[in-house]
Amino acid sequence: MQTTPSDSNALDRKARMKIAFEDLPVREVSDRIRDFDETFLPIDAERAKREAMRCIQCPAPAACVEACPAHNNIPAALALIEQGDFLGAAAIYRATSSLPEICGRVCPHEQLCQGACVRNKKGEPGQTGALEAFVADYARAMGTVEIPRGAPTGKKVAIVGSGPAGLSCAEQLVQRGHAVTVFEAFPAPGGLLVYGIPNFKLSKRVVQARLDDLRRAGVEFVSNARIGKAHTIDQLFAEGFSAVFVGVGSLIPATMKAPGEDLPGVYQSTDFLIRTNVPEEFLPPDMHEKPRIGRRVAVVGGGDTASDCLRTALRLGAEEVTCVYRRTEAEMPGGKKDRALAREEGARYRFLTQPVRFLAGPDGWVNGVECLQCELGEPDAKGRRKPVPIEGSNFVVEADTVVLALGYWPDPEIGESTPDLKTHDWGLIEIDRASGATSRPGVYAGGDDVTGPDLVVTAMVAGRRAAASIHEYITGKN
Repeated sequence: MQTTPSDSNALDRKARMKIAFEDLPVREVSDRIRDFDETFLPIDAERAKREAMRCIQCPAPAACVEACPAHNNIPAALALIEQGDFLGAAAIYRATSSLPEICGRVCPHEQLCQGACVRNKKGEPGQTGALEAFVADYARAMGTVEIPRGAPTGKKVAIVGSGPAGLSCAEQLVQRGHAVTVFEAFPAPGGLLVYGIPNFKLSKRVVQARLDDLRRAGVEFVSNARIGKAHTIDQLFAEGFSAVFVGVGSLIPATMKAPGEDLPGVYQSTDFLIRTNVPEEFLPPDMHEKPRIGRRVAVVGGGDTASDCLRTALRLGAEEVTCVYRRTEAEMPGGKKDRALAREEGARYRFLTQPVRFLAGPDGWVNGVECLQCELGEPDAKGRRKPVPIEGSNFVVEADTVVLALGYWPDPEIGESTPDLKTHDWGLIEIDRASGATSRPGVYAGGDDVTGPDLVVTAMVAGRRAAASIHEYITGKN
């Protein structure tokens, strides 16, 4: 007999372990590849209660809490969810996370909280991400999401970049009473959340709702404002800002430097995703033109961005979409969940395949990728086995459109234009890990411009940590 939520108070761990696993509701493939709407369907209240009851309430420190970069108190939240106290659960998430409605959707939960769940030893883990998104959405629908505004301190803080690190830093600072201005180089705020993550993973309405929360709390957003050489950090201090947080991300696309890389029809992943996933009113004038999508699309790379490009190409009508990756699937850095969804939607994978040049057709447009077959060699410095091309194994992958999803480099402009700001590795900003403080007094940093490409949740945590240190700095407590 299936246990119901009303029996939850009497449940012991053995009874909880017997509650059947239910997969998350997902849109049919035939429907979802026709648009860019979110792939997963929302769960309802009864489903949320049943799923929360599967949590066996591990004693502290629970493995899921330890694996969460934000250290969300997941067992406590799930205990409230199974009792139907969704607002209480949402408050628990908001206590440690500035973006629960977003992290609940885009975090690689299988690598974090869900991956650490002890239920993995005997079946399926608790679906913690879906429950986090559910209660965050529920609280918003009930009209209870409000960022409290602290008593004014008279201090101003500038935040450079409106991605997850910058938004989270702003959310924490405005609660402490500081006047916060966020500078964004693009026409609309949101950074990676708007310009980097496709709608089928994260609806723009979810991001816009959180931006509206910040606006109501008094955060000012200044768009089309690139901070760097033309408008420097020194000038921000001269304008009266007491501190500056730099959260510009790491969005300079890596290149292959292979022959034909500049052919028409070869796109960088960021350019490709922005042009296809972002509303025109949010685009710079030079990005209004949509990419030309051929019948056959090849995506080079193996991370989450590659999966996003594969799935985007399928939604744009490509008939054959192939991922080209030089290692095996075991070495792929991207999430398994995204690859599974891409395969369901029709994407193909060619492993141990190293592109060496891009070929042009009679019209000058790309029409193929010349590749070498590879085999795995010895591990590299990070422990991943190196791909070793096999000489003379050349072959061609036919493609009318190619997308390069090879990773990202930091933008060195902030470091080059800010005296005494220490950087390393092509522009990553050096910080004190405990505080987010840089070598330049009053300047703090966090997110991908410090770590290189990483997760939304780690950037969010970095922004919150820096906000606490900035508050101490500008109020004279440290």
